[in-house]
Amino acid sequence: MRDVYHEELDSIGATLIEMTGLVALALNEATEALMNADLQLAEKVIAADDAVDGLQKALDARALDLLARQQPVAGDLRTIITSLRMSADLERMGDLARHVAKVARLRYPEIAIPEELRETVAEMGRIGEELARKTGDIIDGRDVEAARLLESEDDAMDRLHRALFSALLHEGTPYPVETAIDVTLVGRYYERFADHAVSVARRMVFLVTGEY
Repeated sequence: MRDVYHEELDSIGATLIEMTGLVALALNEATEALMNADLQLAEKVIAADDAVDGLQKALDARALDLLARQQPVAGDLRTIITSLRMSADLERMGDLARHVAKVARLRYPEIAIPEELRETVAEMGRIGEELARKTGDIIDGRDVEAARLLESEDDAMDRLHRALFSALLHEGTPYPVETAIDVTLVGRYYERFADHAVSVARRMVFLVTGEY
């Protein structure tokens, strides 16, 4: 019975890793849809978010079942509770990627992002995807050192977010209200995506060490 119990615990970790891969792919494809006004790809990202939601619901149900049946303590209890919180972060990351895709769909056949800002937004997408993939590696390896480094890597996203906002406010480049709203929202989606990746990493530190 204990072997089955630990297999179930391992399956929760495997699901979290699967979720990181899905949200990383979703952000990559959402960014591509945004940069190229690719309606078909945007629709794909929007529809694919159901898979992330489904994994979260299945993980949460499995975790709650383990809590009820096994009444875990110490490290096992910390694993289950932390995994529930990680799954919520990852589900939100999937939602944020979907929001980016929805902006692409809303402005089709136009590209929502002005040409002079596309490089910045594309880089935000690249960093967000990289952070998501690294969270998968951190979970898989229970890598505390990499988890602690991830927060400093998020600084690049914050700098790009500030640069995007500064560009919108620059007097020499007035943007239509619609464009300004799109860029503001998209910038916020990427920035929040990265914040949730950092949250997952912090939770891994807590899981392994018992400290934040």
